[in-house]
Amino acid sequence: MSDRPVPSGRVAITGVGAVTPLGTGVDKFWSRILAGESAVERITLLDPSEYSTQIAAEVKDFVAEDWLDKKEARRIDRFIAFAAAAAQMAIQDSGIQLTDELREEFGVLIGSGIGGLTFLGEQHRRQIEGGPSKVSPFLVPYMIPDMASGYVSILHRLKGPNTCVVTACATGANAIGDAYHIIKRGDAICMLAGGSEAPINELGLGGFCSARAMTTRNDEPHRASRPFDKDRDGFVIGEGSAVFVMEDYDFAKKRGAKIYGEVVGYGMAGDAYHITQPDPEADGAYRASRMALRTAGIRPEEIGYINAHGTSTYYNDKGETQAIKRAFGDQAYKIPVSSTKSMIGHTLGAAGAIEALICILAMRDGKLPPTINYETPDPECDLDYIPNVARDAQVSLSMSNSYGFGGHNVSLILKRGE
Repeated sequence: MSDRPVPSGRVAITGVGAVTPLGTGVDKFWSRILAGESAVERITLLDPSEYSTQIAAEVKDFVAEDWLDKKEARRIDRFIAFAAAAAQMAIQDSGIQLTDELREEFGVLIGSGIGGLTFLGEQHRRQIEGGPSKVSPFLVPYMIPDMASGYVSILHRLKGPNTCVVTACATGANAIGDAYHIIKRGDAICMLAGGSEAPINELGLGGFCSARAMTTRNDEPHRASRPFDKDRDGFVIGEGSAVFVMEDYDFAKKRGAKIYGEVVGYGMAGDAYHITQPDPEADGAYRASRMALRTAGIRPEEIGYINAHGTSTYYNDKGETQAIKRAFGDQAYKIPVSSTKSMIGHTLGAAGAIEALICILAMRDGKLPPTINYETPDPECDLDYIPNVARDAQVSLSMSNSYGFGGHNVSLILKRGE
C-alpha cells in the first residue's frame, strides 16, 4: 500500500465467522452455547453401527451451496467448505473493503489438524474398486491441510502471507497466535485466521476408536461429553470451523471498524513426552500459560475467565487442572473455567479457534458459558468449572488453552474490546 501504516504492535479482532455443531453463524451458535445445549447425537454422516463409538457432534444445518459455486461445493472436501463459509462470514462482519491495494497486505492462515480425510477416503475407495484411473486429479490439493488457506486466499484474491499450521488439536490456537505475530511485526496489515476440521468419516472414526480415546456412552449422547466430571470416559468427536478477521489496531481504528477484542498474549511449549498422552506433570501446558501471561505483560490475577481445552478424557482434564493451579497458584480457585467441548465435542484443529471465539463473545456480553454434564466432582479436578448453567460476569481478559497430540501446548490471551 502506498500509505502503508507503521505497525502499532497491537492486533484487533474485527470480524468473526463460525460453522459449528450448534449452528452455522455466530449468533445461532452463541445463543445455544449460553443455553447449555448439547449437539451430540448418533452419527448420520456414515453408518456407525460397527464402531465402538457411535455418537458425534455433527454440523447439521450447513449448506455448502449457500457459500460456494454449486460445482465447487459438490467437489471440495467438507473442511475446505467450512473454512470458506466461516471466512466469508468474518469478512462480511468486519465491514472491510477489499481494495486491490489492501489485498496485497491481507493474508490467510487457516489451519487443519487432519485436512481432507473424507475426500481421501472416497478416492481410496474409488481406486480399490476401479483402479488408479478412477482417482480424482483433485485428490492431493483437496486432501492437504493447507488448502483451506489456499482456497480462501484464491476466493478473495488475498495476496499477503498465505500459510497453514498443523499442530493437531492446538492448530486453531496456533493459527491465531501466528497471525498475531505476522501483523504485529508488520508482515501484513490484516489476516484471516482460524481453524477448520471435518473428521467424522470412516477413517477418522476408525482411528480414534482404535486409539480408545473416545467415549462409548452411545445410549446417552447428550450426556457423553463431561469434562472434569469424575465419570468422564473419553472425548466426543466434532467438526466445524471458526475464522477471525484480525487487523493492525491503528488501521482498524482509522477505518472505524468495530473491535470485538484484541489478541494480547500467545504462549506455546512442547511436552517432549509421548505422541498422544499428555505429560503427567503438565509441564508443557503450564509453560505455555506462563509464556502467554509474560508476552501479554499481565499478572495472573488479571485473568477473569479460562476456556479450558477440557476434552473429557481422564489424563487431559486432570493435567490441565494441574497446569492451571501451577500457573495461577491460589488464584486458580477464583478464576471461572469452562469446557465448551461438553456441548460441541472436540473439533480437533478447529477447537482452538472456536474456543477463542467463545472467549471474545463471553467478554463482549458479560456471560460465561457453562461446562454441562458436570455432575460428580472429581477430587483431582477441583476448580470452578461453571457447572451446567451460564454465569453473568464482567471480564476484561481471558485465556484459551489448546493442547494437541505430539505434545503441542498453546495458550492465547484475549482482551475485551473497548
